[in-house]
Amino acid sequence: MKLAFIFPGQGSQSQGMLKDLAEKYPEVKQYFTQASEVLGYDLWDVVENNPEKLSQTEVTQPALLTSSYTIFKILEKEYPNLKPSFMAGHSLGEYSALTCAGVLDFKDAVKIVQLRGQYMQEAVPTGGAMYAVLGLEDQVIIDICNKVQAETNKVVSAVNFNSPGQVVIAGDEEATEKASLLLKEAGAKRAVKLAVSVPSHCSLMQPAADKLATELNKLNFNTQNLVAPVVHNTDLSVSSSKEEYIDSLIKQLVGPVLWTQTVEKLTDKEGVTHFLEIGPGKVLTGLHGRITKNSSCQAVNTLDTIEKLKELN
Repeated sequence: MKLAFIFPGQGSQSQGMLKDLAEKYPEVKQYFTQASEVLGYDLWDVVENNPEKLSQTEVTQPALLTSSYTIFKILEKEYPNLKPSFMAGHSLGEYSALTCAGVLDFKDAVKIVQLRGQYMQEAVPTGGAMYAVLGLEDQVIIDICNKVQAETNKVVSAVNFNSPGQVVIAGDEEATEKASLLLKEAGAKRAVKLAVSVPSHCSLMQPAADKLATELNKLNFNTQNLVAPVVHNTDLSVSSSKEEYIDSLIKQLVGPVLWTQTVEKLTDKEGVTHFLEIGPGKVLTGLHGRITKNSSCQAVNTLDTIEKLKELN
């Protein structure tokens, strides 16, 4: 068995996440307290009691990172022999992967993803949008986005390659709406507008990327004795220097998430047989079966799912 740990991005959060773990493991409150000290508010209270605040991107991002990191630390304690050969994360989840791998310090990571959320929100002109496009080939979607972008001189591009037949487009509201109609005409089963306030992973995020680069440069990136190498979303590379890590994280904000390709590379080229989704929800586990049948995936975020890992250990 060859393992990869993968970490979810925004959209996986839910009110009350990690509640059952908190009843058994004091680490849950400990890590949330550390995160709260960095953020300046009680993050655990938000997760438990304030779904509206939890849905704001500058809150969602540290909440998900803290949740994933906490689950990872519990697994390290319970199953010290369960060692991943690789890590990867979907969008924001890449920061969780880098933190769990030992590249980023936990408190540094909490702060940087709070800023990432803040900068992303600030970068959005009114009128950005995202659509999930189902049942159409990647290249057709890319071509139609390019065509609309050329015709309207407004931003629209394919930004999340989540699984074969599930691609998200993002950009200017008018251009994305036009592209969504053309995609339906071209044979898409559905083109569904997403309830998001930020058109992530497109060139509208450039102002956020510029600000984020300044902050990332202030951080320490550890490149020695990592838990596992982290495969980047943007180009499937593995970094070996601070400059490479920063370059990849900046590109990720303005470029597409190649999730399908990440899972295929880890399965087919690296020989990973089993993926564990470390974090709230089971979005990546749901996508996994549509991407490949040559490896399996299970979500780990409750007492039951942690107990179930005894079968792997």
